[in-house]
Amino acid sequence: MLSDPILDLELWLVLCSVAFLAGLIDSIAGGGGMLTIPALLTTGLPPHVALGTNKLAASFGSLTASITFYRKKLFNPYYWRLSVVFTAIGAIIGTITVSYLSVKFLEKYIPVFIIITAFYTMMSKTISTNSTKLPLVNFKLKTKQISQGLILGFYDGFAGPGTGAFWTTSSGMLYKINILLSSGLARSTNFVSNFCSLLTFFYLGYVNITIGISMGIFIMIGSAIGANWAIKLGNQFIRPIFISVVILMSANLAYHAWITQ
Repeated sequence: MLSDPILDLELWLVLCSVAFLAGLIDSIAGGGGMLTIPALLTTGLPPHVALGTNKLAASFGSLTASITFYRKKLFNPYYWRLSVVFTAIGAIIGTITVSYLSVKFLEKYIPVFIIITAFYTMMSKTISTNSTKLPLVNFKLKTKQISQGLILGFYDGFAGPGTGAFWTTSSGMLYKINILLSSGLARSTNFVSNFCSLLTFFYLGYVNITIGISMGIFIMIGSAIGANWAIKLGNQFIRPIFISVVILMSANLAYHAWITQ
């Protein structure tokens, strides 16, 4: 692990506040990483360490949200076992891949990844359905689970921002399940990819423990509140927040990536 940068109280409060908001957003619609990674980069952390530290912080929130959805019977681990396994495999491969990229490359293109992700999530449409039933298990379903898990797991290990949003939107389209079931799957697989990627970053020495745990605690608080709001208030609450957050994050990231450089 790398030594901690000296953070003044004001910067620490900003990071923790961003973490709380990210946890709230991520548990409802996904995309919390589009806030936390730019915030971490402002501390002067190298991009690899910012990504690894973000995984530590994000794991707190994704675990909290996934437990909440599981307890509400909105995630069936056995049914989604192939999604879980191949998400883990994809996340490890993605993290190893990004470790070979140069710092300059990451500094230049991480904002691009985030902006593209924000644009996609803003334009995409989640399938609107009231169905609470999971699709019949067959070869086609298993192929979808494996492919989706590998692709999104790899993306989360490689970059990460917006993974939860990708899971939510793609699951609605692929499986024709309602947004709560999609969110339950998204939060749980997001934890799997976060955790597997985190272990890989730990092995590579790219995690700042102090910052990661501090932000993780506030992400966890925000995530617990957001997950319960999403379950209680449903699609009419989730969808407007999902769109609004994506628009705001896109504008913020575009400003910092291109105007203030």
